[in-house]
Amino acid sequence: MKPKAHSGGTQKEQVAEMFDSISRQYDLLNRLLSLGVDRWWRKSMAKRVRRHKPQSVLDVATGTGDSAIALKKCGAARIVGVDIAEQMLKHARKKPAAAGIEFVKADGERLPFDNGCFDAVTIAFGIRNFEQRRKGLQEMQRVLKQNGLLVVLELSMPANRIMRRLYKLYFLRVVPALGKLVSRNSYAYRYLPCSVDEFPPQQAFAAEIKNAGFERVKATALSGGLATIYEAKKK
Repeated sequence: MKPKAHSGGTQKEQVAEMFDSISRQYDLLNRLLSLGVDRWWRKSMAKRVRRHKPQSVLDVATGTGDSAIALKKCGAARIVGVDIAEQMLKHARKKPAAAGIEFVKADGERLPFDNGCFDAVTIAFGIRNFEQRRKGLQEMQRVLKQNGLLVVLELSMPANRIMRRLYKLYFLRVVPALGKLVSRNSYAYRYLPCSVDEFPPQQAFAAEIKNAGFERVKATALSGGLATIYEAKKK
């Protein structure tokens, strides 16, 4: 299911417009729709980054900045968050907890940074919205230093058949209805669960990461497989 926007344009532009349209209610809906578990998932991602003691971290598809804020506990001297949706970044910059974080409007498939300038790169709940995932992963690999760390946090389909059925029921029925009620944008919250359903399974996406120039790829299921964290090192 492709994103839809009133102005037409490329898929990338449509994604930016869609997220801009729900930017005000985005954080509230994240808390409601995940029952607050998304905060724990982001903390789990930040914990993995902290183990490597990075001095510089780039958070791609940072949205309203929650992941970049969670990364502050890593102790990095520099944290940069990038996103293509300006209104999402506008809300990120307003958060008191985001003080000291650099927020830059940028395309994740064309990052405006030199080769090898970050110790770690993260992306939470954003890679499935890329028009060209391989290109995005290659860009993340490019801006990482040698042996730098990539951590991807993404929603996923549970392996358990019963959990998967309940998950689909919730995401395909409850999420769009609640999204429409709070944000008045039912389409965005129909698109989001469909994007999860269309995302590659764990092993296939891990292979994509490896093919983009990474090694030691590790996938860890969270909350019974509702989300997955992928860790990898630049070759």
